[in-house]
Amino acid sequence: HECLRWLDSKKPNSIVYVCFGSIVRFSSQQLVEIAKGLEASQQDFLWIVKGDKSQEQDWLPEGFEERMDGKGLIIRGWAPQLLILDHESIGGFVTHCGWNSTLESISAGVPMVTWPMFSDQFYNEKLVVQVLGIGASVGSTSYAMFGEGADLVSRDDIDKAVRRVMAGEEAEVMRRRAKLIREMARKAVAEGGSSDSALTSLIEKLKQHKAARESK
Repeated sequence: HECLRWLDSKKPNSIVYVCFGSIVRFSSQQLVEIAKGLEASQQDFLWIVKGDKSQEQDWLPEGFEERMDGKGLIIRGWAPQLLILDHESIGGFVTHCGWNSTLESISAGVPMVTWPMFSDQFYNEKLVVQVLGIGASVGSTSYAMFGEGADLVSRDDIDKAVRRVMAGEEAEVMRRRAKLIREMARKAVAEGGSSDSALTSLIEKLKQHKAARESK
């Protein structure tokens, strides 16, 4: 994929990855705020735009892609998220906090800029920011199914959250914690780890339950 070749040219932990899953639908006004916030943050970025806006050009601020040439890459459509998160150039992930994306980011050791919108995403944000200490929130509090009709998150709030995760001492602390938690997660799913043992135990109990029912 072209984005992986682009990431290969970047320094470790230098790119903020921006993706909100496959079903979030932002307004053109919100997309402009995201673009302006990313530009203000002065961080290199990889931004995946999906849904209705992926085929449109006019929502971007005038001259944005030209100004961001070499600094930011916008992919319209699908991108290989697991490979992106595992790439050494990725230093942060702007996410809607869907459970899959949250787990993938934790497993890759990547801190998050959290932007929940509906369902369990607000609880997932609390896990990332308040419990694990590997994220910074943009301050989204409105519940909006698929992002439609959500309160506008300003470019300033986006800029501040991205900087917290990508630059400075706080970012370094988050990055170290994220790497530590990544190793803990990998040990848990490895053979003999806590997750592996729990799954094995569950399978054995199901087998015992089945055998008991069949013996009656």
